Parts: sequence; structure tokens; C-alpha cells
Amino acid sequence: MGMPSFRLDGKVALVTGAGSGIGAGIAQGLAAFGAAVGCVDISAAGLDATVQAITTAGGRAIALPADVRDEAQMEAAVASIEAAFGRLNAALNCAGVHDNAPALEMSRAQWQRVLDTNLSGVFVSSQAEGRAMLRNGGGSIVNIGSISAHICNRGLPQVHYNAAKAGVAHLSRSLALEWAQQGVRVNVISPGYTATPMARKPEVWEMVKHLVNDIPMGRMCEVDELVGPAVFLLSDASSYCTGIDLVVDGGAIRW
Repeated sequence: MGMPSFRLDGKVALVTGAGSGIGAGIAQGLAAFGAAVGCVDISAAGLDATVQAITTAGGRAIALPADVRDEAQMEAAVASIEAAFGRLNAALNCAGVHDNAPALEMSRAQWQRVLDTNLSGVFVSSQAEGRAMLRNGGGSIVNIGSISAHICNRGLPQVHYNAAKAGVAHLSRSLALEWAQQGVRVNVISPGYTATPMARKPEVWEMVKHLVNDIPMGRMCEVDELVGPAVFLLSDASSYCTGIDLVVDGGAIRW
């Protein structure tokens, strides 16, 4: 038996939320490891920047503007990437929104917006991707969760976000069990506090900088540090892993 490969050569990957932040960073990372990448986001401008970064570096990518909450749009995105690169066999679902409000002040519309994107959007995306993979002989899906599925973040009033990310974890486990014998693996990466461009904005940084004190490693995660876990779970090196939640948080939830 040969050593497992951590390369993604020959893989066709779809990444949602690829227009910015973690999704953009991981899309570029998957391409660097050999995958052809379909970049999905509701923002066409952000997608163009990600695709340009990938192609400038010698990779293959296409932009697929789509709303992850819309079944027809996600089915069309899957069809488009398969038409461009071949059968879909890898997917990473990262699209999400975030806004804070105390529970007693949170409107139903605010609650619903986060649940619709961060939980229902992951289901809709996984469903479209899963159909293609089950039809084509298997694949690997990775959903981006959060340590907010494991803890209630100190000082951050976000019951909707926490509930959605907890739902992503159990949704992924459920899909993993449904599809295990049909060759489709489903796993979760739960990042800790991550230094995305949004988190570095002055108005946001003032709110989150104190969270560094809750991280044993003494710093936030860099987006590039999530590429390795994503490559592992999408590659053949993780062929016996399904239904796991890989926490990447610098030890934060251990304190």
C-alpha cells in the first residue's frame, strides 16, 4: 500500500463563500494543491478577484455567482463546474453572514437571515453537491463550522450564529452517516477566531481583540492556516474520515 496523497490533482472542487475571507483563501489554497475550483459567491466582484488570483498563479478556476439559499442556483452552479472541468468530487461550503445583537433585541428577520444563510445554505449546497457526487461515484464535502458550535463566545451576543453553527455540525454528521456507504464523505472544520480582512477593520477589531486573551497560542488564526485542514479532508489522505469536526482554534475551547 502506497503512502496517502495530500495532493488534489484531478479533483474538481466547488467552494462557496469564495468571494472573500476564509472562502477566498481556501479556494486559492485548493487550486495551489492541484484542484480545479468553481468559486461560488453572491458577490460577483469578490469572485472575480479570487478567480484572477488563482489563474495568475497558474491554477484553474471559474466564477459562479449564486445564492446558496437558492436550490436552483446551486444546482446550476454544480452543472456549470462539471461542464467546465468534469465531475464534481470535492466541495467546501463556507458562505456565511454575521451580525451581533442581544437576544432580547434581535428581530425575527435578523435571526432568520443568519439561519437561512449559515445553516439552510449549507444544507442546500451540500444537497446539490451530494447529488452530483452520489451520481458520479463519490467525493468529499467539508462544511465550515465554528468554535461557536462548541462554546458561547465571551462578549459576543450572537445566539443566531451560535445556533446555526451548532446545526452545521450535526447536519454534517447526519449527512456523513446517510452517504457513508455510497462513497461520499462529509466533515466539518471549526475555525477559532480568525484574522479575516473583516476582522481587521478598526470598528470590528475593537470588539474582537480582547478574544486573543482566550487563545492559549496567544494569537488569532490566519486564513492560510485553514488551507491545510481543508486539503487534508478533501484529499485521499483522509479517506477513512467522515463525520468528524476538526477544530482549528489554537486551543481556545480547551480553556
